[in-house]
Amino acid sequence: MYIHFRKDWTEFKWDSGILLPYVSKARELQGRLIGRMEGIGFKLREEAVLYTLTEDIVKSSEIEGEILNPEEVRSSVARRLGMDISGLPEANRDVEGVVAMMMDATQNFQLELTKTRMCGWHNALFPTGYSGLYKITVAQYRGNKDGPMQVVSGAMGKERVHYVAPEADRLETEMNKFIEWFNANDSMDSLIKSAIAHLWFVSIHPFDDGNGRMARAIGDKQLARADKTNQRFYSMSSQISKHKKGYNNMLEATQKGNMDVTTWLVWYLERLIESLEVTNETLSKILLKAKFWENHQQTQFNARQLHMVNKLQDDFYGKLSSSKWAKMNNVTSRTALNDIEDLMQKGVLKPTEEKGRSTNYVLILPVLE
Repeated sequence: MYIHFRKDWTEFKWDSGILLPYVSKARELQGRLIGRMEGIGFKLREEAVLYTLTEDIVKSSEIEGEILNPEEVRSSVARRLGMDISGLPEANRDVEGVVAMMMDATQNFQLELTKTRMCGWHNALFPTGYSGLYKITVAQYRGNKDGPMQVVSGAMGKERVHYVAPEADRLETEMNKFIEWFNANDSMDSLIKSAIAHLWFVSIHPFDDGNGRMARAIGDKQLARADKTNQRFYSMSSQISKHKKGYNNMLEATQKGNMDVTTWLVWYLERLIESLEVTNETLSKILLKAKFWENHQQTQFNARQLHMVNKLQDDFYGKLSSSKWAKMNNVTSRTALNDIEDLMQKGVLKPTEEKGRSTNYVLILPVLE
């Protein structure tokens, strides 16, 4: 039996004694992080928000198997934040849609959640009316044409059903109840409310597609309320993505259980604590990047060099060689080597000490005090 068939469906229960240490730890980390961010200055704080929102949007889509171009996401987020970030590509409409949803959820956290707002998010996620090759119902709750919504995995003929959502004729009532609860000014701890909102929404599964991304956006909206700020400094989706298998298993187990959701809440709060702890590393990376560009504010870069330096500062996989530079920039080996040698003379790159057939290069990073 799935939880939405139970007579006590939506009467969520939990053991407050078990949750208290997790909530207390998360609150402590939140307070410490917000205090640290307030002390680093507007420009660096803006860069931290840009980094976090980009990471959150990329990872939330990655959980659903959709790979977004991080530079396009960063470009779209920066533009919406009013930041001048040169050298980034223009985002396509699919990226713009995901960014629009997440930005509305977190930047306008104080606004009520409504059916109209969620349908707008859904329309932004699927601007063509298609999910991959399949036409879907967009900007309205799913219908009855294909029967109850099923969450399945596996090859055709060997599918495994993980979850069966409520039938379409229940959706209006179910969503009205959820929206009223979410918007209510109640005494529930806001971190617990974020976890329950995530679970409740994804269990209703009101749309043909995009429910996971929307559930995480709603969870983030509640976390922004908890922080009382639209400046996002940590990414829940990054930690959920790292624990994707555990996430899916935990949802499946909870949706097949009873209304005691303590185990789910513990899992969610553990990911929240991880995301807050990881942010310290993120902040160090942002400070290092800011110091690098401060040191090189008078250095001249061509477009290829600027692109590659930004790549090396973010998530560059593997080792940088002249052949990789040439391939990534669609230039000759001679041009790639000229670019690299120029950056070496300017104190931007240096060769590694590794011996081999091809020389590899790394950025010369500043030392933080």
